[in-house]
Amino acid sequence: MSRTRKRDYYETLGVERGASPDSIKSAYRRLAMQWHPDRNPENKGQAEEKFREASEAYGVLSDPQKRAAYDRYGHAGVGGAGVSQGFDPSTFAGFEDLFDLFGMGDMFGMGGRPRSRSRVQRGADLRYDITLAFEEAAHGVTTKIKVPRLETCKGCNGTGGKEGSHPVTCRSCHGRGQVRYQQGFLSISRTCPACQGMGQVISDPCALCHGEGRMEKDQTLEVRIPAGVDSQTRLRIPGEGESGPNNGPRGDLYIVMEVAEHPFFERRDSDLFCTIPITVSQAALGAKIRVPTLEEEEELEVAEGTQTGTVVTLKGKGMPSPNGGRRGSLYVSLHVVTPKKLTREQRRLFEQLAETLKDENRPADRSSGFFNRVMKEILG
Repeated sequence: MSRTRKRDYYETLGVERGASPDSIKSAYRRLAMQWHPDRNPENKGQAEEKFREASEAYGVLSDPQKRAAYDRYGHAGVGGAGVSQGFDPSTFAGFEDLFDLFGMGDMFGMGGRPRSRSRVQRGADLRYDITLAFEEAAHGVTTKIKVPRLETCKGCNGTGGKEGSHPVTCRSCHGRGQVRYQQGFLSISRTCPACQGMGQVISDPCALCHGEGRMEKDQTLEVRIPAGVDSQTRLRIPGEGESGPNNGPRGDLYIVMEVAEHPFFERRDSDLFCTIPITVSQAALGAKIRVPTLEEEEELEVAEGTQTGTVVTLKGKGMPSPNGGRRGSLYVSLHVVTPKKLTREQRRLFEQLAETLKDENRPADRSSGFFNRVMKEILG
């Protein structure tokens, strides 16, 4: 009758015989994550066997006395001790986070401690979207917003029960906060659906909140929006989120901005851009013009001989910084407007001007050597 040879425990965990306790623990954690049956639904049988095998190896090699006996006599030295024989639940102390990840708090007899009803839980953070006019974002604004949120019930002061009543032990889990299921060779614990892991339930619920301890209510808040905010800027208001269960602290409120576009200014971060039309005479002779800014009009000097596309910078006339930093600039692009229709007198004056222009300012004659050289460069 043939007999299956039991694998070497060091080989099972994938470590050397002289491996340190930390290395053995790390190897077991890795294998437990890899072969947990919940992670291998398509091959549960093999996963359960691998998981059991790794747990048995760790149960021996993590115990100094059992490891010494195993190193000297092999499997005979520990009498096959592992998960099924001579198992000490305390061996797996330190893996609570791993087992809880898969709902395995009572695996191998671990855990099972009753849970008390939580007294301090922080409330949820909330988000409120607000749309601002461009001018409101530029100068800042104080506004009122109405935020729907969960508030502590005034009828029961957040306990969820009628005045004078007290929570009772959950009948489904008997106060443990968990219910146990059998899954293959494992005994696995899950959060109790009846009490949500609290171990207690409200026997006589509050008539206002029906045992929830909180009620939804619209809260009006006055909020100061700082100058210079932009789209997707988030403003955090501490302690204005939802109330926590069982009178826990409030969460925070995050106000997310959306800034409308301006019909004249284009914004790029804290800088502003605009285009100002000027006449041919202003461009040729130079002039002083008025340019609108966020506050009031600003006088701008147009240099003599200005061309279309010339950009003039007005420092400190852009958007303010919401954090108190340097204010942006206003970049004014000048556009020379050519008149489409001329009166008889205007045409006569332009013709006189054309006659007085220097040769270098005249359009190139098609028969000139300059024109021919340009065409030769273009045509190759």
